[in-house]
Amino acid sequence: MNPPAAVLGVEASVSGRRWVWREGDQRIGLAISQRLEVPEVVGRLLVARGIGLDAAQDFLDPTLRALLPDPSVLVDMDSAAQRLVHAVRTGEQVAVFGDYDVDGACSGALMVRALRMLGCEVTHYVPDRLKEGYGPNAGAIRELLARGATLIVCVDCGVAAHEALAVAEGEADVVVLDHHKAEGTVPPVRAVVNPNRLDCTSGLKHLCAAGVAFLAMVATHRLLRRQGWFQTRSEPKLIELLDIVALATVCDVMPLTGVNRALVAQGLKVMARRGHAGVAALLDVGLVREAPSAHSLGFVLGPRINAAGRIDEPDLGMRLLLCDDPVEAREMAERLDVVNKRRQEVEADVLGTAFEMAEAQAAAGMPVLMVAGEGWHPGVVGIVAGRIKEKFNRPACVAGLAAGFGKGSGRSVAGQDLGAAVIAARQMGLLVSGGGHAMAAGFGFAVGKQQAFHDFLNERLALAGGPAGAADLVVEGSVTVPAATCDLARQVERLAPFGSGNEEPVFALPRCRVVRADRVGKEGATVRAYLEGEAGGRLKAICFRAKEGPLAEALLSGDRMPLHLAGQLRAERWNDDVSACFHVVDAARVV
Repeated sequence: MNPPAAVLGVEASVSGRRWVWREGDQRIGLAISQRLEVPEVVGRLLVARGIGLDAAQDFLDPTLRALLPDPSVLVDMDSAAQRLVHAVRTGEQVAVFGDYDVDGACSGALMVRALRMLGCEVTHYVPDRLKEGYGPNAGAIRELLARGATLIVCVDCGVAAHEALAVAEGEADVVVLDHHKAEGTVPPVRAVVNPNRLDCTSGLKHLCAAGVAFLAMVATHRLLRRQGWFQTRSEPKLIELLDIVALATVCDVMPLTGVNRALVAQGLKVMARRGHAGVAALLDVGLVREAPSAHSLGFVLGPRINAAGRIDEPDLGMRLLLCDDPVEAREMAERLDVVNKRRQEVEADVLGTAFEMAEAQAAAGMPVLMVAGEGWHPGVVGIVAGRIKEKFNRPACVAGLAAGFGKGSGRSVAGQDLGAAVIAARQMGLLVSGGGHAMAAGFGFAVGKQQAFHDFLNERLALAGGPAGAADLVVEGSVTVPAATCDLARQVERLAPFGSGNEEPVFALPRCRVVRADRVGKEGATVRAYLEGEAGGRLKAICFRAKEGPLAEALLSGDRMPLHLAGQLRAERWNDDVSACFHVVDAARVV
């Protein structure tokens, strides 16, 4: 069967990509627009991403009332809630053991806040990335026992920590709230709530740890309510913690569909109220002046929290999310900003060499890109892996080598379960450590096993197959310059929040000319342009991460030759002014 015709005939853009349509039954799209009384373009976009007539209303208006599942569908959730309720009713000392990434900081902060609101005494612990590694360890558990903890709640970790959690046996109960892939048996503790347990049929595998923790507190409040606990005291509003859940969901690259869509949409509303001093300080330091979006979470707030766990104090991000003093929060946020700049410098030292190595592997047709370097900081390898994955559209693993050992992180593309592959490699003896979920994984190996590990990933993920046309650019509509208006951009916004599983729609902008373009921003890495359509009209455009390369060259050439452009149409707000702006992601010469 011949492939469908390329969009605007673009078989190879300036970045080498073929432009393809995202298909959908437009009769259903028309039915959606008529039933919900929304513009036809909204109906077309919904059906193109697999949203049917009955699900369209909840997609456009994602509410917890409609989309939040019964927490009890998760294995061990009722046991976890019962143990948490007992801790609340008896005033136990509770310890929350978190992780150093955004999901770990957020799920930890959520549990600490939620339990304190119920009157518990709560301490927390985040392991040092370099000294202790990921997850619970025997020394940390002993320290929490010494602090008097009789209940330890592990968030975003613990599902594989059999030996470390055994230290608590007989002295404290343990509840695990995790989402990483589980293999075989889970630790024999009071409760292990994890939608990725082999015996969990909840269908909630897409939840991050903060989402699991939020459901645990929903179940805990429900049980306390049934027992009459709130008859003589006010019930805390769990919804006020959704800003933290939204931050974790976006930054852990969870699909923004189903309940995740409701958690993020409602969490953004909570975040806009700036009720948490730590979150408000991060927004201020990140110069987020308008209502926060999923982009704000993923590219402004998240990297700053991540930076602390990568190269500074592991618990600084969690402490900021727990801070209620605006002055103290501002000081911590500014410190995180400084740490993030340092992280960017460390990342830049690795990125250039890593890209060169990855490019050679991509040219050789390897399904998985894996690069490693002596002395590469383990705190930035995950970020570099993400950049390589974005550039080459295939799973990428990056490791730092030291003393004959490699420690790394991987990032994957939709349809390729990297976490399962890493676990399988560890089970075969190719790794010393390894685990994760579908889109991200961590691993450690003896240097002599590096090539065998890479070969294993290439074979396994090549056999698994990837999404058809993973390197293609998927286009959902075509719009002319005069038609690219603020009104159209606002209609597209109705499909937000955008992210994994609900990518922002890409439109083709045919036969337009760049009438003016210049470099702006830090180090001139952004190109700002003004476009003119074949039938007239003007439109502002912008292209990020365009320091060099064929896309930047096409926009800055000054030859005024017609181009087909592809990108997102957004309504940009500055004070009271709203204007349409086209965010360019690709270009092709008109032939």
